[in-house]
Amino acid sequence: MTVALNRRSSVTFLHQAAVYDSDQRFLAMALPFVRDGLAKGDPVMVATTSANLELLGDALGRDGLQVDYAESGFLGRRTVERTTAFHRYWRRRGLEARGDGHVRVIAEPVWTGRAAHETRAWQRMESGLNLLLSETNVWMICPYDARILDPDVVTAARRTHPTTSADGRTAMVSAEYTDPVDFIGECDSVPLLKPPRDVRGASAETFPALRQFVTGQASLLGLSQDRATLLAVAAGKVAELLELPLSVQVWARLGAITCHLHRRGGDIANPVAGFLPPGNTAQPGDELWIARQLCDRLDIHRDLDGCTVQLHVPSARAEEMRQSRKY
Repeated sequence: MTVALNRRSSVTFLHQAAVYDSDQRFLAMALPFVRDGLAKGDPVMVATTSANLELLGDALGRDGLQVDYAESGFLGRRTVERTTAFHRYWRRRGLEARGDGHVRVIAEPVWTGRAAHETRAWQRMESGLNLLLSETNVWMICPYDARILDPDVVTAARRTHPTTSADGRTAMVSAEYTDPVDFIGECDSVPLLKPPRDVRGASAETFPALRQFVTGQASLLGLSQDRATLLAVAAGKVAELLELPLSVQVWARLGAITCHLHRRGGDIANPVAGFLPPGNTAQPGDELWIARQLCDRLDIHRDLDGCTVQLHVPSARAEEMRQSRKY
């Protein structure tokens, strides 16, 4: 079913997938979307591959100077950075859209080379955007390059986007679209990393005890005092949301330190908690935004036994390599 984007629908968040299999098909979507936006006075941001940026820039000519742009890999290495960047762009440019206009965004994530758990985290984020940006006037099209992507990634795109668009103007309802709460629930039902059999665990009854345990174990695994303290702060923020007591384990694996927190009978009610910066008043889930800022990745698992959160930070060796690449 093709949907005309009328005045009433244009003042709400629009989230579309655009599957393409050639440079021509990418431009067939991107050019009308960008040109129409510029003609209406809409702010336009394009985050895609360097190759697609070059294609689009050549086609737009001098009009391309009016477009905000970034390579996909630099607009949020982590999911929380990505959602925060979109929200801040809307906050900064949203009032510039005239009348029933939009803040237009072409947002192509990086999918290739990711581990399964990373891909799932980004798909979870794509679905969550339907909730996180629901009260904005953002019109977002997310391109998916069928030439290089796993077919499962393309299939998931139709589940995380309510509509698809091939021409940057009209929308085709996605029959596979899944309610974000249900999709995120599926993601969070996947088991997380299993702690090694010989890893030491503790039952944290108080926040000082939790911080002391996490800091001590992380230091033993090679993290600097500052990095170990930040991991303990992140663990404390999760504990504020889940509530004490909870069980905690910390272990090392290739390239990372993992902090495993489990609360029997606990849960995190908001499926997209911690993906947008806290507002003027504290809201449930703000703790997770801070925790996500301090970690490379935060994973959640829910089952009948309760709720588990895993925090992942770079190991000492991985951190050293990251620092060496900055110079």
